[in-house]
Amino acid sequence: MTAAPPEPDSPGLEPTDPEAGAALVEFLGTAVLLLVPLVYLVLTVAQLQAGAFAVEGAAREAGRAMVTADSSSDGARRAQAAAGIAFADQGFAVTDGSVALECSADPCLTPGATVGVRTRLTVPLPFVPAALREWVPLEIPVTATHVSTVDEYGQARP
Repeated sequence: MTAAPPEPDSPGLEPTDPEAGAALVEFLGTAVLLLVPLVYLVLTVAQLQAGAFAVEGAAREAGRAMVTADSSSDGARRAQAAAGIAFADQGFAVTDGSVALECSADPCLTPGATVGVRTRLTVPLPFVPAALREWVPLEIPVTATHVSTVDEYGQARP
């Protein structure tokens, strides 16, 4: 046989506190309310940092590809390809970025001339649907510039 549970008013039991366990629930609720925005902030900063790495690498590599090319037209194609690889390396679509080349001399690959490269990338905020981006601009533009010098002791290339 089992013994019957004691009466609540019996002297062996203390009365239960109606607030018992409420601190744990309040802590968990507050932690979730504070951690969700913090995690989103970390993800956004990481996405922006990846965009910054992408445009810096794209500008540098596009400049190198341009000044080592055999011709200006070939160099422009190589610069676009190098920038596309740098964008894709950081997880961005090639079409999200742009590359602009500016030469200090004509023809562009004259010995001692400089080639300026400006890259631009729009970094979307994480977890924002594309439909919402059409109404409100929720993308951050990131740009970088790089200047490369054509070898002084080489020959002029068209």
